[in-house]
Amino acid sequence: MKNTRLPVRNPLRALAALLLALPLNALAWGPQGHRLVAELAWEGMTPAARAEAGKLLAGEPDPTLPGIANWADELRAHDPDLGKRSSKWHYVNLAEDECHYDAARDCPNGNCAVAAIAAQTAILADRSKSQADRLQALKFVVHLVGDVHQPLHAGYARDKGGNDFQLAIPGEPERPGGYGGNLHSLWDSSLLNTRKRNDAAYLAELRKIAVPTVTGAGLPADAAGWAEDSCKLMLQPGFYPPTHKLEPGYVATWRPLAETQLRLGGEHLAEVLNAALAPGR
Repeated sequence: MKNTRLPVRNPLRALAALLLALPLNALAWGPQGHRLVAELAWEGMTPAARAEAGKLLAGEPDPTLPGIANWADELRAHDPDLGKRSSKWHYVNLAEDECHYDAARDCPNGNCAVAAIAAQTAILADRSKSQADRLQALKFVVHLVGDVHQPLHAGYARDKGGNDFQLAIPGEPERPGGYGGNLHSLWDSSLLNTRKRNDAAYLAELRKIAVPTVTGAGLPADAAGWAEDSCKLMLQPGFYPPTHKLEPGYVATWRPLAETQLRLGGEHLAEVLNAALAPGR
């Protein structure tokens, strides 16, 4: 895959120009990232799964998977109670134990991404549930599978998945302490936004990324395995900038990894939906 190189002349200024004005308080992957995961998943779904998803989505303002991909991040605005109750479903903290998932320790009362994906997928797959319940479950599944592929959504509890790891970004207005952002928000959206591409153009790039093909997979989804794999990525040397300063080479080094995670998220989401929406369930 080709990496976009910053100009040799004044690379810090170029990096600042790319990152300036990008949202540094976005939720997981940011809106574009979640839409991309959903679009990739739709491309990998069977005709039967697409048909069943279409029935559930029929009454939505945008009746597509990308159209609902950010619903779970918008709950705080349009359904504060459900937003509060589901707030812990977007992540799981694994890094303190070298990325080993222990449900009793890491997911008390089922309040983490791993358990939420399993629970919501079960509702989605249950034809005895109401259309409204299954639609809501679909919205959660589409979003949460994307979340668990963002490495910092399986990171350290002590720094809130990189939210408390402050970064000095060249050209970014300083916040208290002399920093302009944090590592979590950089990974949520700013790394992707440096591409400056619309969804269609970005999808064309993501399709070129080779990932293992999922065949014959069923339920439950391997959300724990996906979370552990994501967590292991953030333990790699250099993931956390050692000086708390975003250097020009960081984007070129780590953006390909973020893009691969989006590609995997799409593949795994298709796997989940194909199984949950299969005929005869």
